[in-house]
Amino acid sequence: MAGGVSERLDAIRHKGMIRSADVARIVDTRPETVSRWRQGRSHPRPEAERIILELEYVIEQLSDLYEPAQARLWLFSPQTLLEGRSPADAIRAGRSDEVRRLVDRVRDAVYM
Repeated sequence: MAGGVSERLDAIRHKGMIRSADVARIVDTRPETVSRWRQGRSHPRPEAERIILELEYVIEQLSDLYEPAQARLWLFSPQTLLEGRSPADAIRAGRSDEVRRLVDRVRDAVYM
């Protein structure tokens, strides 16, 4: 599974310009821990893995709409429809479903 987590972390980095320190903040761990996950030297706990998967999903969806730097900015910007929270904070708090709905709304507005 480490290869899977590593690949997901690489996708998050490339498609969303999300650094290890950013991932660490979102999953509530240290950047060194994220580095070990990326290298396959350790495995995230189940809750951290869930957050990584949710983050990757959101970044993948955003990559259809934004360049990586714009996706990163969106992820860390307060959003009115998330009660002023950033999507990154909402994902961390277990509110990924709200973030996915927000991404769907953004996608619908872009393709109208």
